[in-house]
Amino acid sequence: MELEPLFTIKVTCNYCENEFTTSRVRPSFKRAIKTDTDFCGYYRNENPDYYVVRVCPFCGFASTENSTERLNERQTARYHEEIETRYIKRDYGGKRDWSTALETYKLGLLCAQTINEKERIIASLLHHIAWLYRYREDREQERRFLQYSLESYIRVFETESNLGNDARLMYLIGELNRRTGNYNDAVKWFSRVINDKKIMDASMIRASREQWAVLREEMLNDGHELPEEMQN
Repeated sequence: MELEPLFTIKVTCNYCENEFTTSRVRPSFKRAIKTDTDFCGYYRNENPDYYVVRVCPFCGFASTENSTERLNERQTARYHEEIETRYIKRDYGGKRDWSTALETYKLGLLCAQTINEKERIIASLLHHIAWLYRYREDREQERRFLQYSLESYIRVFETESNLGNDARLMYLIGELNRRTGNYNDAVKWFSRVINDKKIMDASMIRASREQWAVLREEMLNDGHELPEEMQN
């Protein structure tokens, strides 16, 4: 018997505390056939990124497995006032296509912003929305959400990062700057990863070197003046 890519798990809603089921992609089906330089994956079967956001069918509260588990009184009141009273019930527990995945991410983003969720969660949701638009080759919306996620990741670096040497985050900020055309800022962030002696993450140092070379080529091709650190 052939194994189905999806299976269901039970989740307790962080807001109303009702239990509901949501779908996930089996680990054996999660192997990407291609991955972009900002970690966007492409899959032969079900895309596991479609199932990251869990939406409660009772109250509409949308979260991820990394979201705040227990809401405080202020968060509860804000969610009730801003979203729950207007939410039209819908069950997202089964198979999702591109459109339903986008709906869940935008609902997840709205919930996260409403309850003032951790910035890292908001940045990730914005980044995933950009990926969804990339799958559809909607360059304008992809770039828009990449810019939002870039600004959010910078806030993460400034407020949540581990002593300022989070190599993956720094690399990602460099790469999103490159993808949104902020070339000089991209140079600075890649340089920080490559040159900071405290950073020991070999894979991110290598990735930063590779994207530094890509960026240099892009800047030359587009007629940009190379910054001093790129001229040697």
